[in-house]
Amino acid sequence: MSSSNQFKDFILEQLRELDNITCKAMMGEFLLYHNGILFGGIYDDRFLIKKTHSNKGFSLAEEIPYESAKTMYMVENLDDVDYLNNLIKTTCEDLK
Repeated sequence: MSSSNQFKDFILEQLRELDNITCKAMMGEFLLYHNGILFGGIYDDRFLIKKTHSNKGFSLAEEIPYESAKTMYMVENLDDVDYLNNLIKTTCEDLK
């Protein structure tokens, strides 16, 4: 199953306050970058981010984005823009 453009647009709208968010389509899914750092993606209309040491404190559920991939964290609190901004910034700091 592929992700919908509507869900992608919703996620990008929620991340609008972060500078330099880019999105690249990849095989029916979408990869998300902040300041050139790949931090997560949209897989089957789920917003998933890479697991890092610092974002463990957000207590997110682990999900597999696609068969044979490493687990990632699924972000379910999609309506709280401040929460999302903090989560993405925290994740990208660890990925630098």
